[in-house]
Amino acid sequence: MIPQNHPLDSRKSHFYYATAEGYRALGLALAGRNAEALQAYRAAVPVLALLSGDDESTAGPGRHRRHTVRIIEADISLRARLAGTDDVAAVATETFGLADTLRGRSVASALAASSARGVSQDPVLAALARREQDLRKEIAATFGLLNSVLALPATDRDDARVGALRDQVARLRDDHGKVRLEIGVRFPAYADLIDPKPATAEQVRAALRPDEAFISFYFGAEKSFVWALSKIGPATFAVIPATAGDIEAKVKTLREALEPNVTSVSDIPAFDLALASELYTLLLKPIEATWRPARNLVVATNGALGLLPLGVLPTAPVTMPADAGAAFAAYRGLPWLARTHAVSLMPSAAAFRTLRQLSASTPGRQPLIGFGDPVFSTEQAAEALKNAPPTPPASGSTPLERRSAPQTAGLANATLGSLPALPDTADELRSVAAALKTDGNKVLNLGKAASEENVTQTDLSKYRVVAFATHGLVAGELDGLHQPALALSAPSVTGGSGDGLLTLEKILALKLDADWVVLSACNTGAGDGAGAEAASGLGRAFFYAGTRAILVTNWSVHSQSARDLVTDLFRRQAADSKLSRAEALREAMTGLMDGPGFTDDKGKTVFTYAHPLFWAPYSLIGDGG
Repeated sequence: MIPQNHPLDSRKSHFYYATAEGYRALGLALAGRNAEALQAYRAAVPVLALLSGDDESTAGPGRHRRHTVRIIEADISLRARLAGTDDVAAVATETFGLADTLRGRSVASALAASSARGVSQDPVLAALARREQDLRKEIAATFGLLNSVLALPATDRDDARVGALRDQVARLRDDHGKVRLEIGVRFPAYADLIDPKPATAEQVRAALRPDEAFISFYFGAEKSFVWALSKIGPATFAVIPATAGDIEAKVKTLREALEPNVTSVSDIPAFDLALASELYTLLLKPIEATWRPARNLVVATNGALGLLPLGVLPTAPVTMPADAGAAFAAYRGLPWLARTHAVSLMPSAAAFRTLRQLSASTPGRQPLIGFGDPVFSTEQAAEALKNAPPTPPASGSTPLERRSAPQTAGLANATLGSLPALPDTADELRSVAAALKTDGNKVLNLGKAASEENVTQTDLSKYRVVAFATHGLVAGELDGLHQPALALSAPSVTGGSGDGLLTLEKILALKLDADWVVLSACNTGAGDGAGAEAASGLGRAFFYAGTRAILVTNWSVHSQSARDLVTDLFRRQAADSKLSRAEALREAMTGLMDGPGFTDDKGKTVFTYAHPLFWAPYSLIGDGG
């Protein structure tokens, strides 16, 4: 194993050595020399796994990552191929921690930093921690500048500046290594938190509760794998005969019925039950014996599967019966996974372990603070004063009233004022406040009050639930927006400072002690590009700020059903303090599915909410306990 504070050149040489051994193992495996290949892999994989967190590696982060992933994928595949029936549990246990290495560690690191901040009460440790974080940021900034200079044509490049920047990186890394070494010697528990190691199968098993099972997926370019652990019994493991691209295509097809390009309820496509059953058989059936006895599933994954709530998978082959009565009523009788199991997403096994080690929350916190229905322009402010009634639906059709999504792609200038208003979000937050038995007039910041200043200047650590009902934006969605953000009221309306965007950087500076952060907005469940981890950039920031769980939307929600679902979730938790977050969400989903649905002014059901478009848009990321 390589010490974490090894000098730069030594870490680089260890990476090259491990890569060479890994590719030698690949060659041996292709030649059928499996015993020799396994021996070479055992020399290479632990080193590559350890060095995978070195984001400023001079070997080149992108190239480093590709080599590491290919070698570790091949190692797991070979072990699986050679394992006999009696060896599967051993292979599962041996390879379990490698899934975190393949998926990446950014969320685990954010969680660890949040947890670490809670234990850094010692002033000496606090000073060292600040110094370590500052040096890490300075290294990343200098390394980025060096890459920019190296990208210039040779004729425009200042070789003296390149040399100076390289020397600066080396000095900073040397200083950083010394600080990390001092932290490791004087405060070993904190050192483990700021640099989390991939969790082992036994560590995860120890963190599980008796009614929980942990399922870990990894989808690769050539091979995919799934691991499952329960509190007792052997670990299970299976090779999934599908690539990340295959899974992405299936998820994309299933989502066509969940975020359809239609305006009328009658035009909502049927959910592809055959494909959903196929996905269940592919992903969950091979390790069913391990997770089926549990009530709560904790799932870590990468790629597109993070954008499809597993609750929408039927656990048995089904044929869709004809609707009996109101539209979508036939969906109620289907064996959805959500009928039997609560699901929470976890960015990684290490993140799960870290969350379970967090100190207890502060007693006496207030139930809720919320920010919603922001005003994005002076025109919207004027329109809101008119309080215009909604346009009645056209005769013979029921409009599909979904929450407005930003449509900025074709605009010459995409600014905060380009975003559509979200008046229905105010009703949602009022309903949540009522469910939590708190005075909405005191705890809700609506309209102009949903401002950047009110978010950043409020002590949010006093609240159990912090709710944002507004647009979630991704980088590039507005001019000059280079990181994920939540859209808040425009300074031109509030008269305040700032830009009206609660960016990832600003979220990182918040101090929370929250059981929930609710992001009831579009795009907040979206990953950060191909192969992204399950949590979005916004989710990572809120974990760092100090929340235990995040409720995110996976597609543009239907306004009324979303309000009913979120309100019921918190009503159930308020009524039963022992009810877990994941189970409260599951019960709210099934309650919506089985409830009266959308009714007219006489109380007659117009259509039910049993189609998964209505009951399944929310995912819980984080600790569902």
